[in-house]
Amino acid sequence: MDVDTRLLRYFAAVCEEGQLTAAADRLYVSQPTLTKQIRRLEEQLGVRLFERSRAGMVPTPAGEELAARVSGLLGGWDGTVRAVRQAANRAGGVLRVGFEGSTINLVGRTTVEDFARRMPGWQVRMRQNNWFDETSGLLSGDIDLALWHAPAAITDRYNCADLGTEDRWAVLAADHRLAGRAELDFAELLDEEFVAIPLEAGHWRDYWLGAEERRGRPARVGAVAHNADEWLAAVACGQGIGFAPQSMSRIAGRPDVVYRPVRGLSPSRVGLYWPLGRPLTPAMAAFVRSCREHIAVQQPAPGPAARPVAAQTAANGAG
Repeated sequence: MDVDTRLLRYFAAVCEEGQLTAAADRLYVSQPTLTKQIRRLEEQLGVRLFERSRAGMVPTPAGEELAARVSGLLGGWDGTVRAVRQAANRAGGVLRVGFEGSTINLVGRTTVEDFARRMPGWQVRMRQNNWFDETSGLLSGDIDLALWHAPAAITDRYNCADLGTEDRWAVLAADHRLAGRAELDFAELLDEEFVAIPLEAGHWRDYWLGAEERRGRPARVGAVAHNADEWLAAVACGQGIGFAPQSMSRIAGRPDVVYRPVRGLSPSRVGLYWPLGRPLTPAMAAFVRSCREHIAVQQPAPGPAARPVAAQTAANGAG
């Protein structure tokens, strides 16, 4: 039987925290997503792992047996992964960078070539974000860095190398009643139907629906899209409107869609992100420098200070 190690990590976190809410916060996933994954593990094993009650999550006898073994299983696998990657790195390695549908266009050939000069023998492998994983693969180690447009508060969860800020604009079908306006106000969009990303995207779904600015007022969802192309097609077909980085108006233009600035909607913080507690490697630091050298993004607006990259770069000896 093959079991995804991510499911085992989810199981271990629930055992250690004793409740779904705390475990979900620790794992940077939504509680419904965590519940779904625990049920998936139970289905694969054919056993019940927890007794669920108001007091929390209590392992069943089968759950206790798995809990006693899971640490060794994961530790052995993590050690194997590290050894394999170290062997690859000695001969030159691969830096895996996740990107959103729009941010990939920020990284051009000059950025990649600059990185190659800084890290001879290395290459950059770009991977589009998975909307069904809130961490886009950072937590599992599938990627090393994520290039995101994100809320400033996300630095409570991740390290960030700032690249700048960018406004979020409204995206509407060309025949929408507001399409003729040069600028929109957030308040007049509250009752509009939106094209949302999946529930599994957790806080990203909320962010791109403008949840903070809504102040508790729920969004009306007209359609749910599973990738960037599907999302834009749904907007063009009039199934709802949405918010996107301003730069998307330049790189994803089409005659049946318009992009408009929005008053009252906070900008995105553009940066390279990686998990708290995970060291900045020389390759990661080199890519940060290459991006800062060749990616042009609006200068950061005043806000929460980013965790300093320079100190970590020096500590890791990146050149």
